[in-house]
Amino acid sequence: MLTRRRKLRLETERMTLRLPVHSDFRPWSTLRVESRAFLTPWEPSWSPEHLSRKSFANRVYWAARASAGGTALPLFIFRRADEALLGAITLDNIRRGPAQAGTLGYWVGESYARQGYMREAIRAVVHHAFSVLELSRVEAACLPENAASRGVLEKSGFKYEGVAQSYLQINGRWRNHVLYANLRGDRRGRTDIG
Repeated sequence: MLTRRRKLRLETERMTLRLPVHSDFRPWSTLRVESRAFLTPWEPSWSPEHLSRKSFANRVYWAARASAGGTALPLFIFRRADEALLGAITLDNIRRGPAQAGTLGYWVGESYARQGYMREAIRAVVHHAFSVLELSRVEAACLPENAASRGVLEKSGFKYEGVAQSYLQINGRWRNHVLYANLRGDRRGRTDIG
């Protein structure tokens, strides 16, 4: 007997988070183009094919495989009121065994920034990671000068843990990142370091 796997959807007060599908190409590419200058300082350099339909199709296939295989949860974020694509959030590098951890990454379109959408999305993904995926730890990293990203992580229950030297190539350069983590049943208390 063949069974169809239920499509993953996370619902928040204002949004729906779901895996990308091929028909998301136009809204995704439009939002990325419109937000390019806003995103460039915080992201790896875009390849020449970044905005191509073929590259997007590969992204859709990877998202389906990674989700089915339990290695990542790459979700697009849609505002329910008008189905506008706001950005994306990915729980990646999911590790089982003794670690039970994953790494969070996200981006939001410039016109949707600073409206609380990403905080709402982070809370939904972290809740899913702890309650459904039964992870023990969700990690995140951002550039030290990215005050908006640091703020949204801290407001979402993440705590500063340190600095990783030359952590990722961002905008063409190896950059240090500040590290944050959210622990299931965290008892560490507030930290003012970082």
